[in-house]
Amino acid sequence: MYDVVVAGGGHNGLVAAAYLARAGRRVLVLERLGHVGGLAVSERVFPGVDARLSRYSYLVSLLPDRIVRDLGLKVELRSRRFASYTPAGDGGILIDNGDAARTAESLGADAEAWRRFYGMAARVAARVAPTLLEPLRDRAGLRAAVDDETAWRDLFERPIGDVVDERFTRDAVRGVVLTDALIGTFADPGDPSLLANRCFLYHVVGNGTGDWKVPVGGMGAVTAALAGAARAAGAELRTGIEVLAVDPSGEVTFRDAEGTEHAVSARWVLVNMPGGGVAMPDGVNVPGGGAEGSQLKVNMVLSRLPRLRDPAVRPEEAFAGTFHINEGRAQLTRAYEEAAAGRIPSLPPAEVYCHSLTDPSILGPALRASGAHTLTLFGLHMPARLFRADPEGAREEALRATLASFDSVLAEPVEDCLLRAPDGTPCLEVRTPVDLEDEVGLPGGHIFHRDLSWPFAEDPAEAGRWGVETAHPRVLLCGAGARRGGGVSGIPGHNAARAVLDAG
Repeated sequence: MYDVVVAGGGHNGLVAAAYLARAGRRVLVLERLGHVGGLAVSERVFPGVDARLSRYSYLVSLLPDRIVRDLGLKVELRSRRFASYTPAGDGGILIDNGDAARTAESLGADAEAWRRFYGMAARVAARVAPTLLEPLRDRAGLRAAVDDETAWRDLFERPIGDVVDERFTRDAVRGVVLTDALIGTFADPGDPSLLANRCFLYHVVGNGTGDWKVPVGGMGAVTAALAGAARAAGAELRTGIEVLAVDPSGEVTFRDAEGTEHAVSARWVLVNMPGGGVAMPDGVNVPGGGAEGSQLKVNMVLSRLPRLRDPAVRPEEAFAGTFHINEGRAQLTRAYEEAAAGRIPSLPPAEVYCHSLTDPSILGPALRASGAHTLTLFGLHMPARLFRADPEGAREEALRATLASFDSVLAEPVEDCLLRAPDGTPCLEVRTPVDLEDEVGLPGGHIFHRDLSWPFAEDPAEAGRWGVETAHPRVLLCGAGARRGGGVSGIPGHNAARAVLDAG
């Protein structure tokens, strides 16, 4: 009998397994896919092309330094000199972390408002981030930790869209800010539900700084480090294992690669997976049928970076950070309205970044010497509902519209820069929310598995707990279904492990 069975070997399951095994617990991790790490993987996507792409998740922000230190992870996360570039006509807005004067000049009349707003966000991040690895505070407790009534009002109580409209004057600047409230989330930033606020908070609070960092070697390097830490501590990791049922008694039923069913028992079961196709006891609230992702993911390998219209910014600067494509405030609103009405947006907002500019190690030597680069595009306001009736036709339409949107802000079509694989096919891969649901089991293709929750106890009964508890004492959540879940963070895994260890 095991002390702990972890159902699902995504990155959070590996974090939990590493902590618990290091504490002397006998741990078994069961993973349906042929590899651990879930969607935090690196793959050679295009046959014959020596480029290891972060195929699904691609940047790291929320992973706390504390988890990296605790587990002795051998992983390098590099900061990006350029935070973002936004084309605007024949010029643009460049946020240069290494040159405040250049950034201020680029922002123009909004420079001071930008400094104040992101100064406020940085203070909130520094105060909220440590609480994510602690038992849940109630609303009043987190408000006290923030200790800034203006920040609390603008980030936790008022629609972020209203706040941004008041603080900034330029449509393009407003859009740059609001994209952090919409990544992976289909929402109106002016909606009083404050779903966009929750998304914004998780995007700016990461690790106490909000910095989005590039994992050297790709996301697969993060998974390899976590799996290595878990195995080194004594955890047993098994892949190709389909979990069929979890019982409140601690029994887990699964099917092995040969199709034979087995059962294993443990004092604790940590659930790090969605509920589709798995028999879960009542009261285990895992992500499931109601989730809806809202993104288009396009992976590319280019023979060279495309030329820009802006003569003051080099492509190597613009694409090293987040390159915003038609993400002005009005453009975001129009795209949302079109998608809500059931149509692919006519000018889809999107953003891209080039991993290989910061970390060329993901390219083979010959490819690197040729001047090739990777490009990751993330399209907004592409809810799963748009792809249900005709997945293939809608995918093609969304890709055409998105590439046209990208081309509209470049000096040349991006298609002219695509590398060709040895068989002559362009190095371009596209995935919709429905594709992610079908291929890897994400509920509704939602990258956070479900809509993000506030990082405090909304139910007073949750205060002082870890946000991983279920109605059954022996069954805990340790993935995106937990409070403070979503994104590559390891936070739910850490918190589930702490809940087990605190219980003795």
